[in-house]
Formats: sequence, C-alpha cells, structure tokens
Amino acid sequence: MQPEDAYVLVIEDNADNLMVATDLLRLAGVKYINSRASGTQGIKLAETLPRVDLILLDIQLPYEDGYAVLQKIRGHPKLQYTKVVAVTANVMPHDEHKAREAGFDGFIGKPLNPLQFEQQVRALLAGEVVWHPR
Repeated sequence: MQPEDAYVLVIEDNADNLMVATDLLRLAGVKYINSRASGTQGIKLAETLPRVDLILLDIQLPYEDGYAVLQKIRGHPKLQYTKVVAVTANVMPHDEHKAREAGFDGFIGKPLNPLQFEQQVRALLAGEVVWHPR
C-alpha cells in the first residue's frame, strides 16, 4: 500500500510529539491522518473510520498505557489485524523486547528521526515490520 492511500491513526497525548508525527506523515505522502490523545478515544474514532491501515501508538499514555490499548485493539473485531507500532522514548533493548512480546508490529523510538521515518512508514504499509535501529 502506498502512503497516499493509507489511513493512519496516531494515538499520542503530547501535543508537540503529535504535531511532529503528523507533519512527518504528511511529508511521507499520507493524506488520511487522524489522531487522538488517549487509547479509548483512538479506538472510538477508529470505529467510525472507513478503515485503519496503521496505528502509531505512544506507550506512555495517561490512564492506560500503550500495552493495555494494544490488547483492546487486538480484541476489537474491526481492528484486530491492523498494524500497530509502538512509538516511545524508552528505547532500551528490554523495552523493544517487551513490545515484541506484547504483539506490536514494530517499534519506533522518539524523538522521531525525520530521515528514517518516511522509510519506516513505507515499510510498514508494505507489510514489513520495523524495529528500532541500533
């Protein structure tokens, strides 16, 4: 799938991080970008969208973390097969391992690297997995 055809949902509570992610997605060619500040809001929004091809999910969210939100996404009939990528400032090997074990389809470290981000998004939309480069 090409970025211009993809529906991407960003679940991020930090306004600055959300703006950076949204701007980088637009630069990558993504036209259909939606965002919410909490997992609950993100899932409710996703239910109303025609489809969701990729979810960029912050791990450190208020009320429930990204791991809890991922479990709700995986249990949702409409979203269970959607690619979900952990986006976090916690980029130690044990953090990446935890994300893999939890069932994330990828792992992108913060701050987002503008030079790598477009390639990461294109790879994810092409069905590849993306993990934090060492």
